[in-house]
Amino acid sequence: MGFLGPNGAGKSTLMKIITGFVQPDSGQVSVCGELVSSSNLATRRLIGYLPEHNPLYLDMYVREYLDFVANFYQLDNRKARIEQMIERTGLTAECHKRIGQLSKGYRQRVGLAQALIHEPQVLILDEPTTGLDPNQLVEIRQLISEVGKEKTVLFSTHIMQEVQALCQRVVVINKGNIVADEAETVMTQGSQILRFEVEFSMPMHHDLAQISSDILKVDALSDKLYQISARSDVRELLFSFATEKKITILTMRQLEESMEEIFRALTK
Repeated sequence: MGFLGPNGAGKSTLMKIITGFVQPDSGQVSVCGELVSSSNLATRRLIGYLPEHNPLYLDMYVREYLDFVANFYQLDNRKARIEQMIERTGLTAECHKRIGQLSKGYRQRVGLAQALIHEPQVLILDEPTTGLDPNQLVEIRQLISEVGKEKTVLFSTHIMQEVQALCQRVVVINKGNIVADEAETVMTQGSQILRFEVEFSMPMHHDLAQISSDILKVDALSDKLYQISARSDVRELLFSFATEKKITILTMRQLEESMEEIFRALTK
C-alpha cells in the first residue's frame, strides 16, 4: 500500500502512531486485530519499521548490529536468521564493514534487514528510497516488491512512479484526512474523462470541438498537435473527420491520467 500526501499531511505521524511511538489524541489503531498502545509489545512484534531517518549505530559492524536487534526479539535462531537477512537484503559483499563505512543504499538495506529480522507480518517504511541513486532505487524497489508478496507493506513516498510500479492500493491524505483510498489501477484508470493526443499532417483550421458533442475541450499544443478531452472514445470520429477533410493523421494516442495529476487534484 502506497501512502501519499504533501509535506505536513501527517504521514510520518500516523506511522509513528501505528508503531506505538506516538499516542493518538483520539481514535484507535489495531494491527492484525491487536490494539496498539505504547505498552503493547504484542503489536510491536507484528511490525517491522524503517523510519524516514534510518537510526543506525554507525560504529557497529553489520552482523553486530543485526545481532543487537535480534536480541530485542529474543530470537532462538539468531545466527541463522542474521545470515538469512544478510543474503536476502543483498548485504553479503558489505557485511564485514562498519555501518558508517556503507553507502546510503547499503545503509537502507541494513535498515530493511533490521525491520525484517523478526519476521513481522506488517512492514512500515517511511520514504525508504529518499536520496538513493537510480541503481539503488531499482534494487530497493525489487526488495520491497519481493517482501510484499508475503507481507503487508505500507510505505510512504513522493516518487509517483514508485507507487505505480509497486502498489496494489493507494491511500492519499491531506491535512490529516483521507482524500482517496483506491486500488492503484482504479485510481489511475477510473477517470470519466478520456484524453487523446492527435497530430495532423498540416496546420488545422477547423474547429475540432464541432466534431462531436462528447468533445469537451481542445488544447492546441502546436499548429498541428492537439490534446482533446472527451466523454467517450472519439478516435473513430476523428479518423472520419480527417478522411472527409483529406487530412492525414500522423499519430493518435490515448493519454492516461498520471499519478502526479491525481495527486495534485486531491491535495491542491
